[in-house]
Amino acid sequence: MTGEWKECKLGDVAEIVGGGTPNTNESKYWNGEIAWLTPRDLSYFNGRYISKGERNISKLGLAKSSAKILPKGSVLLSSRAPVGYLAIALNEITTNQGFRSLIPNSNTDNLFLYYLLKNNVEYLKSQSTGTTFIELSGSTLKSLSFLFPSLPEQRAIASVLSSLDDKIDLLHRQNKTLEAMAETLFRQWFVEEADEDWEEGFLPDEFDFTMGQSPPGTSYNQEGVGKPMFQGNADFGFRFPEERVYTTEPTRLAYPHDTLISVRAPVGAQNMAKVECCIGRGVSAFRYKANNDFYTYTYFKLRSLMDEIKKFNDEGTVFGSISKTDFLQMGIAIPPEDIIEKFEIHAKPLNDKVIENCIQIKLLEVMRDTLLPKLMSGEVRVEG
Repeated sequence: MTGEWKECKLGDVAEIVGGGTPNTNESKYWNGEIAWLTPRDLSYFNGRYISKGERNISKLGLAKSSAKILPKGSVLLSSRAPVGYLAIALNEITTNQGFRSLIPNSNTDNLFLYYLLKNNVEYLKSQSTGTTFIELSGSTLKSLSFLFPSLPEQRAIASVLSSLDDKIDLLHRQNKTLEAMAETLFRQWFVEEADEDWEEGFLPDEFDFTMGQSPPGTSYNQEGVGKPMFQGNADFGFRFPEERVYTTEPTRLAYPHDTLISVRAPVGAQNMAKVECCIGRGVSAFRYKANNDFYTYTYFKLRSLMDEIKKFNDEGTVFGSISKTDFLQMGIAIPPEDIIEKFEIHAKPLNDKVIENCIQIKLLEVMRDTLLPKLMSGEVRVEG
Protein backbone atom coordinates (compact mmCIF):
# COMPACT_ATOMS: atom_id res chain seq x y z
CA MET A 1 0.00 0.00 0.00
CA THR A 2 0.96 3.61 -0.39
CA GLY A 3 1.26 4.56 3.28
CA GLU A 4 -0.66 5.60 6.35
CA TRP A 5 -3.63 7.92 6.27
CA LYS A 6 -3.26 11.38 7.76
CA GLU A 7 -5.85 13.48 9.55
CA CYS A 8 -6.37 16.78 7.74
CA LYS A 9 -8.76 19.69 8.11
CA LEU A 10 -10.83 20.46 5.01
CA GLY A 11 -9.47 24.00 5.08
CA ASP A 12 -5.96 22.54 4.63
CA VAL A 13 -6.82 20.39 1.59
CA ALA A 14 -9.17 22.76 -0.25
CA GLU A 15 -10.12 26.41 -0.53
CA ILE A 16 -13.67 26.92 0.79
CA VAL A 17 -15.62 29.43 -1.32
CA GLY A 18 -19.10 30.86 -0.74
CA GLY A 19 -21.53 32.21 -3.31
CA GLY A 20 -23.97 35.03 -3.88
CA THR A 21 -27.09 36.21 -5.66
CA PRO A 22 -27.26 39.32 -7.83
CA ASN A 23 -30.17 41.70 -7.24
CA THR A 24 -33.16 39.91 -8.77
CA ASN A 25 -34.81 43.25 -9.61
CA GLU A 26 -31.96 44.20 -11.96
CA SER A 27 -32.64 42.47 -15.27
CA LYS A 28 -29.17 43.35 -16.60
CA TYR A 29 -27.65 41.09 -13.92
CA TRP A 30 -29.40 38.04 -15.34
CA ASN A 31 -29.67 35.87 -18.47
CA GLY A 32 -25.99 36.19 -19.27
CA GLU A 33 -23.49 33.46 -20.14
CA ILE A 34 -22.29 32.56 -16.64
CA ALA A 35 -23.76 29.37 -15.18
CA TRP A 36 -25.26 29.88 -11.71
CA LEU A 37 -26.53 27.22 -9.33
CA THR A 38 -28.88 27.11 -6.35
CA PRO A 39 -29.47 24.06 -4.11
CA ARG A 40 -32.77 23.59 -5.93
CA ASP A 41 -30.82 22.76 -9.10
CA LEU A 42 -29.44 19.70 -7.30
CA SER A 43 -32.72 18.58 -5.73
CA TYR A 44 -33.44 16.07 -8.51
CA PHE A 45 -29.90 15.78 -9.87
CA ASN A 46 -28.67 12.18 -10.07
CA GLY A 47 -25.22 12.59 -11.58
CA ARG A 48 -21.87 13.80 -10.34
CA TYR A 49 -20.93 16.45 -12.90
CA ILE A 50 -23.06 19.51 -13.51
CA SER A 51 -22.58 22.27 -16.07
CA LYS A 52 -25.40 24.72 -15.35
CA GLY A 53 -28.58 25.41 -13.41
CA GLU A 54 -31.95 26.87 -14.33
CA ARG A 55 -30.60 30.42 -14.55
CA ASN A 56 -27.48 32.22 -15.74
CA ILE A 57 -26.08 35.51 -14.55
CA SER A 58 -24.28 38.21 -16.51
CA LYS A 59 -20.75 39.52 -16.04
CA LEU A 60 -22.24 42.62 -14.46
CA GLY A 61 -24.32 40.46 -12.11
CA LEU A 62 -21.14 38.62 -11.11
CA ALA A 63 -19.33 41.90 -10.46
CA LYS A 64 -22.20 43.34 -8.44
CA SER A 65 -22.66 40.34 -6.14
CA SER A 66 -20.63 38.04 -3.92
CA ALA A 67 -20.92 35.20 -6.43
CA LYS A 68 -17.51 33.88 -7.49
CA ILE A 69 -16.24 31.96 -10.50
CA LEU A 70 -15.40 28.41 -9.47
CA PRO A 71 -12.99 26.46 -11.65
CA LYS A 72 -13.81 23.23 -13.42
CA GLY A 73 -13.51 20.32 -10.99
CA SER A 74 -14.67 22.26 -7.92
CA VAL A 75 -16.73 20.21 -5.47
CA LEU A 76 -20.07 21.94 -4.92
CA LEU A 77 -21.66 21.40 -1.51
CA SER A 78 -25.03 22.88 -0.57
CA SER A 79 -24.66 24.34 2.91
CA ARG A 80 -28.27 25.21 3.64
CA ALA A 81 -31.81 24.43 2.50
CA PRO A 82 -30.70 21.65 2.62
CA VAL A 83 -27.18 20.73 3.72
CA GLY A 84 -25.54 17.96 1.74
CA TYR A 85 -26.36 18.17 -1.96
CA LEU A 86 -23.16 17.44 -3.90
CA ALA A 87 -21.89 17.82 -7.45
CA ILE A 88 -18.67 18.48 -9.33
CA ALA A 89 -18.37 21.46 -11.68
CA LEU A 90 -18.03 20.25 -15.26
CA ASN A 91 -16.92 23.75 -16.27
CA GLU A 92 -16.48 27.16 -14.69
CA ILE A 93 -19.58 27.88 -12.63
CA THR A 94 -20.99 30.16 -9.92
CA THR A 95 -23.42 29.49 -7.08
CA ASN A 96 -25.71 31.36 -4.75
CA GLN A 97 -25.02 31.74 -1.03
CA GLY A 98 -26.54 28.33 -0.33
CA PHE A 99 -23.22 26.67 -1.18
CA ARG A 100 -19.81 26.23 0.38
CA SER A 101 -17.76 24.96 -2.55
CA LEU A 102 -14.36 23.32 -2.25
CA ILE A 103 -11.49 23.92 -4.64
CA PRO A 104 -9.01 21.09 -3.94
CA ASN A 105 -5.30 21.80 -3.70
CA SER A 106 -2.64 19.91 -5.66
CA ASN A 107 -2.45 17.11 -3.07
CA THR A 108 -6.18 16.41 -3.10
CA ASP A 109 -8.13 14.53 -5.76
CA ASN A 110 -11.47 16.22 -6.39
CA LEU A 111 -13.30 12.94 -6.97
CA PHE A 112 -11.97 11.51 -3.72
CA LEU A 113 -13.09 14.68 -1.93
CA TYR A 114 -16.55 14.37 -3.50
CA TYR A 115 -16.91 10.77 -2.27
CA LEU A 116 -15.50 11.66 1.14
CA LEU A 117 -18.18 14.32 1.61
CA LYS A 118 -20.86 12.04 0.18
CA ASN A 119 -19.95 9.45 2.79
CA ASN A 120 -20.23 12.07 5.55
CA VAL A 121 -23.40 13.98 4.66
CA GLU A 122 -25.10 13.11 7.95
CA TYR A 123 -22.02 14.27 9.86
CA LEU A 124 -22.02 17.53 7.92
CA LYS A 125 -25.67 18.05 8.85
CA SER A 126 -24.86 17.37 12.51
CA GLN A 127 -22.27 20.17 12.43
CA SER A 128 -24.78 22.68 11.06
CA THR A 129 -26.64 25.20 13.20
CA GLY A 130 -29.70 27.39 12.90
CA THR A 131 -33.29 27.86 14.03
CA THR A 132 -35.37 28.54 10.90
CA PHE A 133 -33.16 26.23 8.85
CA ILE A 134 -29.77 24.69 9.55
CA GLU A 135 -26.67 26.03 7.84
CA LEU A 136 -23.09 24.77 7.65
CA SER A 137 -20.82 27.78 7.99
CA GLY A 138 -17.60 28.18 6.07
CA SER A 139 -15.54 28.40 9.25
CA THR A 140 -17.05 25.17 10.58
CA LEU A 141 -16.49 23.36 7.30
CA LYS A 142 -12.85 24.45 7.22
CA SER A 143 -12.28 23.07 10.70
CA LEU A 144 -13.73 19.59 10.10
CA SER A 145 -11.08 16.86 10.08
CA PHE A 146 -11.01 13.65 8.03
CA LEU A 147 -8.49 10.96 7.23
CA PHE A 148 -6.79 11.30 3.85
CA PRO A 149 -4.55 8.72 2.14
CA SER A 150 -1.77 9.67 -0.26
CA LEU A 151 -2.77 11.26 -3.56
CA PRO A 152 -2.20 8.02 -5.55
CA GLU A 153 -4.44 6.08 -3.18
CA GLN A 154 -7.04 8.85 -3.28
CA ARG A 155 -7.13 8.48 -7.04
CA ALA A 156 -7.32 4.68 -6.84
CA ILE A 157 -10.25 4.84 -4.41
CA ALA A 158 -12.04 7.42 -6.53
CA SER A 159 -11.47 5.26 -9.62
CA VAL A 160 -13.23 2.26 -8.04
CA LEU A 161 -16.25 4.29 -6.97
CA SER A 162 -16.28 6.32 -10.16
CA SER A 163 -16.36 3.21 -12.34
CA LEU A 164 -19.60 2.18 -10.63
CA ASP A 165 -21.07 5.66 -10.96
CA ASP A 166 -20.03 5.75 -14.62
CA LYS A 167 -22.11 2.62 -15.23
CA ILE A 168 -25.02 4.10 -13.31
CA ASP A 169 -24.80 7.36 -15.28
CA LEU A 170 -24.68 5.42 -18.56
CA LEU A 171 -27.83 3.50 -17.66
CA HIS A 172 -29.62 6.72 -16.64
CA ARG A 173 -28.69 8.30 -19.99
CA GLN A 174 -29.80 5.18 -21.84
CA ASN A 175 -33.12 5.27 -20.02
CA LYS A 176 -33.72 8.88 -21.01
CA THR A 177 -33.05 7.97 -24.64
CA LEU A 178 -35.36 4.94 -24.48
CA GLU A 179 -38.13 6.96 -22.83
CA ALA A 180 -37.76 9.69 -25.46
CA MET A 181 -38.07 7.07 -28.21
CA ALA A 182 -41.21 5.58 -26.66
CA GLU A 183 -42.69 9.04 -26.12
CA THR A 184 -42.01 9.90 -29.77
CA LEU A 185 -43.86 6.75 -30.84
CA PHE A 186 -46.77 7.65 -28.59
CA ARG A 187 -46.96 11.17 -29.98
CA GLN A 188 -46.83 9.88 -33.55
CA TRP A 189 -49.54 7.27 -33.08
CA PHE A 190 -51.91 9.07 -30.72
CA VAL A 191 -51.38 12.77 -31.35
CA GLU A 192 -50.05 13.41 -34.84
CA GLU A 193 -52.00 10.54 -36.43
CA ALA A 194 -55.03 10.75 -34.16
CA ASP A 195 -58.33 10.12 -35.94
CA GLU A 196 -61.12 12.64 -35.47
CA ASP A 197 -63.55 9.71 -35.31
CA TRP A 198 -61.98 8.34 -32.13
CA GLU A 199 -64.41 8.20 -29.24
CA GLU A 200 -64.39 11.07 -26.80
CA GLY A 201 -64.68 10.14 -23.15
CA PHE A 202 -63.21 10.54 -19.70
CA LEU A 203 -60.16 9.12 -17.97
CA PRO A 204 -62.06 6.30 -16.16
CA ASP A 205 -63.44 5.08 -19.50
CA GLU A 206 -59.92 3.84 -20.30
CA PHE A 207 -58.29 3.35 -16.94
CA ASP A 208 -59.06 1.93 -13.53
CA PHE A 209 -57.45 4.05 -10.86
CA THR A 210 -57.00 3.96 -7.11
CA MET A 211 -56.59 7.01 -4.90
CA GLY A 212 -54.20 6.30 -2.05
CA GLN A 213 -55.14 6.29 1.60
CA SER A 214 -52.66 6.28 4.45
CA PRO A 215 -52.84 3.31 6.83
CA PRO A 216 -52.79 3.73 10.64
CA GLY A 217 -49.54 5.30 11.82
CA THR A 218 -48.93 2.41 14.19
CA SER A 219 -48.54 0.03 11.22
CA TYR A 220 -45.46 1.80 9.76
CA ASN A 221 -42.06 0.20 10.18
CA GLN A 222 -38.59 0.31 8.65
CA GLU A 223 -37.81 -3.39 9.03
CA GLY A 224 -39.00 -4.65 5.65
CA VAL A 225 -42.06 -6.30 7.20
CA GLY A 226 -45.36 -5.97 5.34
CA LYS A 227 -45.80 -4.10 2.05
CA PRO A 228 -43.71 -1.18 0.76
CA MET A 229 -45.43 2.11 1.51
CA PHE A 230 -45.28 5.15 -0.78
CA GLN A 231 -46.75 8.38 0.58
CA GLY A 232 -46.02 10.70 -2.31
CA ASN A 233 -43.51 12.51 -4.47
CA ALA A 234 -40.79 12.43 -1.81
CA ASP A 235 -40.64 8.64 -2.13
CA PHE A 236 -40.25 8.67 -5.92
CA GLY A 237 -36.96 7.73 -7.56
CA PHE A 238 -36.34 7.29 -11.27
CA ARG A 239 -39.22 5.17 -12.63
CA PHE A 240 -39.40 2.88 -9.56
CA PRO A 241 -40.12 4.47 -6.17
CA GLU A 242 -37.66 4.18 -3.33
CA GLU A 243 -38.79 1.54 -0.84
CA ARG A 244 -38.37 3.54 2.35
CA VAL A 245 -41.26 2.55 4.64
CA TYR A 246 -43.26 -0.64 5.10
CA THR A 247 -46.72 -1.10 6.54
CA THR A 248 -48.31 -4.16 8.09
CA GLU A 249 -51.84 -2.79 7.54
CA PRO A 250 -52.02 -1.64 3.89
CA THR A 251 -55.21 0.14 2.91
CA ARG A 252 -55.04 1.00 -0.81
CA LEU A 253 -52.78 -1.01 -3.12
CA ALA A 254 -50.96 -0.47 -6.39
CA TYR A 255 -49.79 -3.43 -8.45
CA PRO A 256 -46.66 -4.17 -10.51
CA HIS A 257 -46.32 -1.78 -13.49
CA ASP A 258 -49.17 0.49 -12.36
CA THR A 259 -48.50 4.09 -13.28
CA LEU A 260 -48.20 6.18 -10.12
CA ILE A 261 -49.03 9.89 -10.02
CA SER A 262 -48.45 12.17 -7.04
CA VAL A 263 -51.69 14.00 -6.25
CA ARG A 264 -50.38 16.61 -3.83
CA ALA A 265 -47.26 18.58 -2.92
CA PRO A 266 -46.65 18.66 -5.86
CA VAL A 267 -49.24 17.30 -8.26
CA GLY A 268 -47.91 15.40 -11.26
CA ALA A 269 -44.74 13.56 -10.36
CA GLN A 270 -44.88 10.30 -12.33
CA ASN A 271 -43.53 6.87 -11.59
CA MET A 272 -44.21 3.15 -11.96
CA ALA A 273 -44.78 0.52 -9.29
CA LYS A 274 -42.16 -2.22 -9.20
CA VAL A 275 -44.04 -4.52 -6.82
CA GLU A 276 -47.43 -4.69 -5.13
CA CYS A 277 -47.35 -1.80 -2.67
CA CYS A 278 -49.43 0.35 -0.37
CA ILE A 279 -50.09 3.90 -1.60
CA GLY A 280 -50.72 6.76 0.78
CA ARG A 281 -52.94 9.77 0.25
CA GLY A 282 -50.32 11.53 -1.84
CA VAL A 283 -50.41 8.94 -4.66
CA SER A 284 -52.84 7.53 -7.21
CA ALA A 285 -52.33 4.36 -9.26
CA PHE A 286 -53.57 3.78 -12.84
CA ARG A 287 -53.92 0.68 -15.02
CA TYR A 288 -55.52 0.08 -18.42
CA LYS A 289 -59.01 -1.40 -17.97
CA ALA A 290 -59.09 -3.96 -20.76
CA ASN A 291 -55.58 -5.40 -20.41
CA ASN A 292 -53.18 -4.98 -17.50
CA ASP A 293 -50.28 -5.77 -19.85
CA PHE A 294 -50.79 -2.44 -21.64
CA TYR A 295 -48.75 -0.63 -18.99
CA THR A 296 -46.53 1.15 -21.53
CA TYR A 297 -49.55 2.82 -23.12
CA THR A 298 -50.87 3.70 -19.64
CA TYR A 299 -47.58 5.31 -18.61
CA PHE A 300 -47.26 7.48 -21.71
CA LYS A 301 -50.96 8.32 -21.90
CA LEU A 302 -50.77 9.73 -18.37
CA ARG A 303 -47.59 11.56 -19.30
CA SER A 304 -49.39 13.12 -22.28
CA LEU A 305 -52.01 14.49 -19.87
CA MET A 306 -49.46 15.94 -17.51
CA ASP A 307 -49.96 19.59 -18.48
CA GLU A 308 -53.62 19.31 -17.54
CA ILE A 309 -52.84 17.34 -14.37
CA LYS A 310 -50.19 19.81 -13.21
CA LYS A 311 -52.62 22.73 -13.49
CA PHE A 312 -53.93 21.57 -10.13
CA ASN A 313 -50.66 22.71 -8.55
CA ASP A 314 -52.16 26.19 -8.76
CA GLU A 315 -55.25 25.16 -6.79
CA GLY A 316 -55.61 25.28 -3.03
CA THR A 317 -54.26 27.61 -0.40
CA VAL A 318 -51.12 25.95 0.97
CA PHE A 319 -50.36 23.47 -1.82
CA GLY A 320 -52.15 22.13 -4.87
CA SER A 321 -53.97 18.82 -5.02
CA ILE A 322 -55.99 16.81 -7.50
CA SER A 323 -59.00 14.79 -6.35
CA LYS A 324 -60.78 11.65 -7.52
CA THR A 325 -63.54 13.84 -8.92
CA ASP A 326 -61.00 15.81 -10.94
CA PHE A 327 -59.69 12.61 -12.52
CA LEU A 328 -63.25 11.37 -13.18
CA GLN A 329 -64.01 14.56 -15.10
CA MET A 330 -60.79 14.66 -17.14
CA GLY A 331 -61.66 14.42 -20.84
CA ILE A 332 -59.63 12.22 -23.21
CA ALA A 333 -59.67 10.76 -26.70
CA ILE A 334 -60.05 6.97 -26.68
CA PRO A 335 -58.20 5.21 -29.51
CA PRO A 336 -59.26 1.75 -30.70
CA GLU A 337 -57.75 -1.12 -28.73
CA ASP A 338 -56.11 -2.68 -31.79
CA ILE A 339 -54.02 0.49 -32.29
CA ILE A 340 -53.04 0.46 -28.63
CA GLU A 341 -51.99 -3.17 -29.01
CA LYS A 342 -49.79 -2.32 -32.00
CA PHE A 343 -48.21 0.51 -30.03
CA GLU A 344 -47.45 -1.90 -27.18
CA ILE A 345 -45.73 -4.28 -29.59
CA HIS A 346 -43.34 -1.50 -30.67
CA ALA A 347 -42.94 0.47 -27.43
CA LYS A 348 -43.07 -2.22 -24.74
CA PRO A 349 -39.54 -3.53 -25.51
CA LEU A 350 -38.22 0.02 -24.97
CA ASN A 351 -40.12 0.35 -21.73
CA ASP A 352 -39.07 -3.09 -20.50
CA LYS A 353 -35.44 -2.21 -21.17
CA VAL A 354 -35.89 0.88 -18.98
CA ILE A 355 -37.27 -1.37 -16.24
CA GLU A 356 -34.33 -3.77 -16.62
CA ASN A 357 -31.91 -0.85 -16.44
CA CYS A 358 -33.60 0.47 -13.29
CA ILE A 359 -33.07 -2.87 -11.59
CA GLN A 360 -29.41 -2.85 -12.64
CA ILE A 361 -29.01 0.73 -11.41
CA LYS A 362 -30.33 -0.24 -8.00
CA LEU A 363 -27.88 -3.18 -7.77
CA LEU A 364 -24.95 -0.95 -8.72
CA GLU A 365 -26.03 1.70 -6.21
CA VAL A 366 -26.16 -0.89 -3.43
CA MET A 367 -22.67 -2.08 -4.40
CA ARG A 368 -21.33 1.49 -4.45
CA ASP A 369 -22.97 2.44 -1.17
CA THR A 370 -21.61 -0.71 0.49
CA LEU A 371 -18.09 -0.02 -0.72
CA LEU A 372 -18.13 3.72 -0.02
CA PRO A 373 -17.73 3.66 3.80
CA LYS A 374 -15.28 0.76 3.65
CA LEU A 375 -13.02 2.55 1.17
CA MET A 376 -13.33 5.90 2.92
CA SER A 377 -12.36 4.44 6.31
CA GLY A 378 -9.41 2.42 4.99
CA GLU A 379 -11.12 -0.85 5.93
CA VAL A 380 -10.77 -1.85 2.27
CA ARG A 381 -7.52 -0.69 0.67
CA VAL A 382 -6.66 -0.34 -2.99
CA GLU A 383 -3.26 0.09 -4.60
CA GLY A 384 -2.46 3.62 -5.60
